[in-house]
Amino acid sequence: MSRSDSTPPATFTERIEDVDVSTEMQGSFLEYAYSVIYSRALPDARDGLKPVQRRILYQMSEMGLRPDRGHVKSARVVGEVMGKLHPHGDTAIYDALVRMAQAFTLRVPLIDGHGNFGSLDDGPAAPRYTEARLAAPALAMTENLDEDVVDFVPNYDNQLTQPDVLPAAYPNLLVNGASGIAVGMATNMAPHNLIEVVGAARHLLAHPNATLDDLMEFVPGPDLPTGGTIVGLAGIKDAYATGRGSFKTRARVTVEAITARKAGLVVTELPYLVGPERVIEKIKDGVTSKKLSGISDVTDLTDRTKGLRLVIGIKTGFSPEAVLEQLYRYTPLEDSFNINAVALVDGGPQTLGLRELLLVYIGHRIEVVTRRSAYRLARRKERLHLVEGLLVAILDIDEVIQVIRASDDSEQARTRLIDVFDLSQIQAEYILELRLRRLTRFSRIELETERDQLLAEIAALEKLLGSKAAIRTLVSDELASTAERFGTPRRTLLTEAKPSIAGANSAAAKRKAAILEVTDTPTRVYLSTTGKIARVDLPADSADLPERITPAQRRSKHDAVLSVLDTTSRTEIGAVTSLGRLIRFSPVDLPVMPPTSIQLAAGVGVGDYLSLPNKAEKVLALVALDSDRSIALGTRQGIVKRVTAGDWANKPDFEIIGLKPRDVVVGAIQGAEDDELVFIASDSQLLRFPAGSVRSQGRTAGGMAGIKLSPDAHVVYFTSVPSSSETSLVVATVATGSHTLPGTDPGSAKVSDFTEYPAKGRGTGGVRSHRFLKGEDIVSIAWVGPLPARAVGADGTPRSLPESGSRRDASGAMLDSVIGTIGSQIA
Repeated sequence: MSRSDSTPPATFTERIEDVDVSTEMQGSFLEYAYSVIYSRALPDARDGLKPVQRRILYQMSEMGLRPDRGHVKSARVVGEVMGKLHPHGDTAIYDALVRMAQAFTLRVPLIDGHGNFGSLDDGPAAPRYTEARLAAPALAMTENLDEDVVDFVPNYDNQLTQPDVLPAAYPNLLVNGASGIAVGMATNMAPHNLIEVVGAARHLLAHPNATLDDLMEFVPGPDLPTGGTIVGLAGIKDAYATGRGSFKTRARVTVEAITARKAGLVVTELPYLVGPERVIEKIKDGVTSKKLSGISDVTDLTDRTKGLRLVIGIKTGFSPEAVLEQLYRYTPLEDSFNINAVALVDGGPQTLGLRELLLVYIGHRIEVVTRRSAYRLARRKERLHLVEGLLVAILDIDEVIQVIRASDDSEQARTRLIDVFDLSQIQAEYILELRLRRLTRFSRIELETERDQLLAEIAALEKLLGSKAAIRTLVSDELASTAERFGTPRRTLLTEAKPSIAGANSAAAKRKAAILEVTDTPTRVYLSTTGKIARVDLPADSADLPERITPAQRRSKHDAVLSVLDTTSRTEIGAVTSLGRLIRFSPVDLPVMPPTSIQLAAGVGVGDYLSLPNKAEKVLALVALDSDRSIALGTRQGIVKRVTAGDWANKPDFEIIGLKPRDVVVGAIQGAEDDELVFIASDSQLLRFPAGSVRSQGRTAGGMAGIKLSPDAHVVYFTSVPSSSETSLVVATVATGSHTLPGTDPGSAKVSDFTEYPAKGRGTGGVRSHRFLKGEDIVSIAWVGPLPARAVGADGTPRSLPESGSRRDASGAMLDSVIGTIGSQIA
């Protein structure tokens, strides 16, 4: 073919448009910023997830990677997510997957990882070396997705769909926190305790007008995965109110004897996202630059069995507490966390406080439950429609068969069934597909049972959807169930102790730091009957508190005193526990209360402060380790012992009585040789005898017979009282029935003068202290001490006791509320 016969080439008109560079840059930058903010960096306030995290959880759920299935290669998960939902690169996907598997990053991990998923100092292994599956809490985040509870949106290439948000059975944003840097904004949120957050959400559901202070009764502060101690709570309240604030975290440090003559600081918990290698490096730099002194060596004894254990040796002649204050100032043993609670709400970034975060989540959860209930109602109505059609067919099956057999084709059969039996098209189609094995009497019974059940479920769902209050109640109950399944005790201790003056460079600040290192002020340590401990710093020239305490202060929670000890803020004292242990500790980090306003509710749990491993172990008394007075102990089985003063082991905790099997210490007190010891048994017998009749024994001895108990009786109270007390002593007892559940029967109580009870010899049965009324057979609570006696409930709220003056063997007065404990009044 010649060129003249060919088609002439097409012609194109050139078009060039002039665009202003600044306008183009602004538009491109805004598009990029929008993409980063909405599609990458910020979490959604409803489920607390960024898009990549949400896509990982959804795709793993679609892959069937449940907790009861085997792990699969992380690379496979990354490939599935990248190919179907998240086309932003495998590195970003794997980093997000790893973070959701790290127990030191999230308070409730969502991925169950197998292999090296990194540590605070090292990164994870490559995805080809690690394996993953969903953790149990992740199922709660994705459950009911097949019931139209959330909207689905197209993926990046419009071939698949993905959830716009997950159902989120618990407030994940508050529980696990979030961090991310977008364009022009960032978010940084601390993890919290699931049980506490759910408690606040349920309270807000029940009381929509609840204030921030009300919610902080449930969520007092963050609960970090690595534990530690948060010092100073003012910044936390600011963050909860405005969405912005900061707080300081400290490592959990104890002073222990490394050798017989050398003390050391043992670090068992670090601030959030601080690794031991970083701490060691900072300590070495501080020693080299002469900022830190008194440190001999640093040893990392961390392992998988005992967890974190960083031992810092202290040179001879240096105070461990002073060295610790230096470490707080110059190393990451004290670190700050800035809260900037920015999250997406209705598609836009907002800064939210605690109440706003809970309201957004509650609104989301109410919508999820409403849509789920509507979906279930529609499905049950559809099924009921089919079941009713089947029942029509089975009841008149012969005629149904005749109609079908007389029809020329299925279309005619369907039409005739609709006309003859007044069925819908769906029912007729379903009957045509009916198998012959369903035409039995048993199938009819099954269908009638199913019909009745469907009717009941439909009625219940319609009633639920017709009541907003019922939906809110259901949301609250489901939250409670989730917290019960996945909740764990608080790990982070909250205190009002002042943080160190970190970063201070002025001469005045340095002089203040030097004073902090050596100051050892007189202090009084209080232990409440409900397990709260705090201290009051006393004037240097006086060991007395102000004599008058206002009635309002007396009515504060947790003000029934179990034990009180005068000491100094840096002196080691001892805590005697129910398991017969004495634990050394310093009150330096205890919350400080002003002498004019003593409220033990501001204290911390003594079990948390001392890190008691056994929740059943209770602290019974505070004792001075440098006193020449011995410690008297009484046990549940009636054993009494006095421990020789000064016979203390050079350990952080040690045994001070050899307990028999199933025996526990019920009371301990430090007293003089001429004191009297008092036992009160469950059968109401009270025995008092001289302390001098019990010889002092060494730490490991098992004691001797104290009170003779009747069969099935046990000791409920033990103490010692001065033989010549200047104040009037009383005996308070509460009698209940042994067959009732604890905390349900108020019982009866009486208060009588201690002088009513004659002294008896050690090892005898004593005298009766309470005459039982009908239905009563045990003394459940008892106390001996000076007036006024203070009774509180299990939560620390005040309870009323009858007036004193009853006969020692009289019956008690009926109580109108349950008493948890009895102790002394703050004075």
